[in-house]
Amino acid sequence: MQISSAVAPAPPSSGLGYGPPTSLASASGSFPNSGLYGSYPQGQASPVSQAQGHPGIQTPQRSAPSQASSFTPPVSGGPRLPSMTGPLLPGQGFGGPSVSQPNHVSSPPPQALPPGTQMTGPLGPPPPMHSLQQPGYQPQQNGSFGSARGPQPNYGSPYPAAPTFGSQPGPPQPLPPKRLDPDAIPSPQLNELPPQQKTRHRIDPDAIPSPIQVIEDDRNNRGTEPFVTGVRGQVPPLVTTNFLVKDQGNASPRYIRCTSYNIPCTSDMAKQAQVPLAAVIKPLATLPPDEASPYVVDHGESGPLRCNRCKAYMCPFMQFIEGGRRFQCCFCSCINDVPPQYFQHLDHTGKRVDAYDRPELSLGSYEFLATVDYCKNNKFPSPPAFIFMIDVSYNAIRTGLVRLLCEELKSLLDFLPRECGAEESAIRVGFVTYNKVLHFYNVKSSLAQPQMMVVSDVADMFVPLLDGFLVNVNESRAVITSLLDQIPEMFADTRETETVFVPVIQAGMEALKAAECAGKLFLFHTSLPIAEAPGKLKNRDDRKLINTDKEKTLFQPQTGAYQTLAKECVAQGCCIDLFLFPNQYVDVATLSVVPQLTGGSVYKYACFQVENDQERFLSDLRRDVQKVVGFDAVMRVRTSTGIRAVDFFGAFYMSNTTDVELAGLDGDKTVTVEFKHDDRLNEESGALLQCALLYTSCAGQRRLRIHNLALNCCTQLADLYRNCETDTLINYMAKFAYRGVLNSPVKAVRDTLITQCAQILACYRKNCASPSSAGQLILPECMKLLPVYLNCVLKSDVLQPGAEVTTDDRAYVRQLVTSMDVAETNVFFYPRLLPLTKSPIESTTEPTAVRASEERLSNGDIYLLENGLNLFLWVGASVQQGVVQSLFSVSSFSQITSGLSVLPVLDNPLSKKVRGLIDSLRAQRSRYMKLIVVKQEDKLEMLFKHFLVEDKSLSGGASYVDFLCHMHKEIRQLLS
Repeated sequence: MQISSAVAPAPPSSGLGYGPPTSLASASGSFPNSGLYGSYPQGQASPVSQAQGHPGIQTPQRSAPSQASSFTPPVSGGPRLPSMTGPLLPGQGFGGPSVSQPNHVSSPPPQALPPGTQMTGPLGPPPPMHSLQQPGYQPQQNGSFGSARGPQPNYGSPYPAAPTFGSQPGPPQPLPPKRLDPDAIPSPQLNELPPQQKTRHRIDPDAIPSPIQVIEDDRNNRGTEPFVTGVRGQVPPLVTTNFLVKDQGNASPRYIRCTSYNIPCTSDMAKQAQVPLAAVIKPLATLPPDEASPYVVDHGESGPLRCNRCKAYMCPFMQFIEGGRRFQCCFCSCINDVPPQYFQHLDHTGKRVDAYDRPELSLGSYEFLATVDYCKNNKFPSPPAFIFMIDVSYNAIRTGLVRLLCEELKSLLDFLPRECGAEESAIRVGFVTYNKVLHFYNVKSSLAQPQMMVVSDVADMFVPLLDGFLVNVNESRAVITSLLDQIPEMFADTRETETVFVPVIQAGMEALKAAECAGKLFLFHTSLPIAEAPGKLKNRDDRKLINTDKEKTLFQPQTGAYQTLAKECVAQGCCIDLFLFPNQYVDVATLSVVPQLTGGSVYKYACFQVENDQERFLSDLRRDVQKVVGFDAVMRVRTSTGIRAVDFFGAFYMSNTTDVELAGLDGDKTVTVEFKHDDRLNEESGALLQCALLYTSCAGQRRLRIHNLALNCCTQLADLYRNCETDTLINYMAKFAYRGVLNSPVKAVRDTLITQCAQILACYRKNCASPSSAGQLILPECMKLLPVYLNCVLKSDVLQPGAEVTTDDRAYVRQLVTSMDVAETNVFFYPRLLPLTKSPIESTTEPTAVRASEERLSNGDIYLLENGLNLFLWVGASVQQGVVQSLFSVSSFSQITSGLSVLPVLDNPLSKKVRGLIDSLRAQRSRYMKLIVVKQEDKLEMLFKHFLVEDKSLSGGASYVDFLCHMHKEIRQLLS
């Protein structure tokens, strides 16, 4: 890899997206297979044959450095990317295909690769890494490419000196390894090379943009100062950076993150750039302890002040006029009268003198107490209820699940969510058990023992009791405890294996309807519902459909009954959280429809065993029961004139084109909103978003939570590209793709993503980058990680399943990602790999991650890998005996139990540090990550390597280097 520095040093990356564009010179068209499983021994620098050169290669001489830093990957034999440099001179034809032909693959790869990816030649061992510093040049300061690097010798800058392609062949020059300009070299076919020259020259992975370096730079540059939200259109620190937010008029990035903070003024400009304009909104996000929750504003019976025309709520951007007697709406420009009770004088700047005393005039996020007009049937709501619905079929009893759950609920019911300052929760609880019939329980406080009522007519579901079904926990504690003790005993000898599903949810919904309240159903379910009842399913698991046009049916629900039921649940404010414990196929694609459309969650514990999975299940359950939820919610996003919300992604239901309806919404869920132009925007006034969420709190209070955000507008494409946020962009693109698989072949969805990414980067290259050789790949500073992250999305189990990934797993991940926030998708698609023995034991800070590639593993080390759902502890075969003893309490590597899920509690610094780190990682994530210990060279290592996303995947996904080359080819074709 070669780098030519700019004449002046590049300013350090600030995380704001300013700074020099990143550029890579063209890779040859071959795609090196880096990081194939077990492709080379660890920790071994390998010999690289000195590139003797092919007859007719001219060495480019060093010339004046170009303005953009550029990289030249080495060439290899085999097909190449054709150079887009016009007609070739005689005798200089490329050995690879011409532009118009598809790339040729010498032999078909074993599995499908992404479009355009090729496999070439045998994999060579990695070359030693070089970092040469030339005198007279400033070091490269853009930290994303590893350590500071100087320009390399023998590198001819393609611009502004004479082009290096098209020159006549001269005598061969001796070349150091990895110093070839692909545009200068005719590519011989592999079989033309003498045998000793077939050694691969691999692209130096340290010379391509590193996610780890970008994350570290942002932490160092932006993690120390508070992020003050008063400035319009400023890009926040990355989601991976810990920072404090000070609300001074715009919503915190914890509530709203945008793909770009500078919106093109015209739709033509937006179409040209192809950058999706979207916001990922998390209306009830949990804030860190040192940030205040939104203030609650009570305007009494008159309710919150709104614009008469567009109904936007009062916010800091409203303009008061005529001495404060009227205000002009910042969204639709309508002039409104200020009610007498809200009147206040203006100061000399035209601002109200009480602006800083009113949260709605000075803060980006706040809440209003809603009046009775905002309630169903003009009646204030009752506090919500929780109903626990427990599968008591043979599977659930046999695994010990029912006993474990009943034991846990006895103590967990003391921790139901409560309003701040309240002594006890206002939430009432009820209990149902079921197999192919339903059992309701009367747990009224006046009873000595709980009473059971059985409903066997599941075709026409009704609730057999009203009084005594939903109760206050403290009043009925003795009866509830008695019931939870009896349930495992009552069904201990059951032989019933069949279950129902739809009637269970209908029963819960009817119970909430009868009690006239909203609420949540906690459903614990083990098997495919095959009993005769509405919503009965059949096993339709068919892996033969993968990569066919019918693959989409695997993601679609089997029957419309589930959507119909979900719609009824939303109308009642009945949210469903589903805990699945399958031993085989349960059709997650169908069962998850109701949780998905009601704003609920799905948890899945395949082949559940109490001893292995108890901690994970109970931890998820505790968090799920205790988290704050808004019930019976409606969310609307308003925008200023010129743009409007056109598309929505997440766990919710929409009966019209504007209102997002959520039976329940918790602090983990996001709603992603895409915007389109419907008029020209004004650069002076910018663009505004207002998200208004109407919901019922856990105490039964009706509230409105408002988030406002002001964005800049631009007439120059460079301003758009300077203010994008790649993590949010990937969050949107993943959700867009994951919805796409419901209606289109997976291959078409993947192609769409690749094309869009290429168009975004080609538009930047064409309109914003300084002129340079077609052989350079130039990436915008704030989007330099777009290719690596997009490749991770393309290789994910939904879009490219491995042989071991089940249909249920794919459906599960698909619905999970749909409502993930930006931080969760960031670590889910690009997992964190943390070396545990590099940092001093006494260090209290988290170790710095390394790149997710097999090349980064040393067999003398131990690594933790996490992606928000999984947690692996990888142990190298040559780890010191003392480390093995300290962590596992055994004397040698061979005695470590592979697949271990709990580390022994040992009284030594290393054991405490590693267990503390694991606890800290789990605390950062919304789901409990079960630990799996993986030994090097063990069969479990295949599973671990699936998460080393920079490498080529077994299912055929390209390595990062391959994908970068492929993306470069796509961009060049668009530009030509």
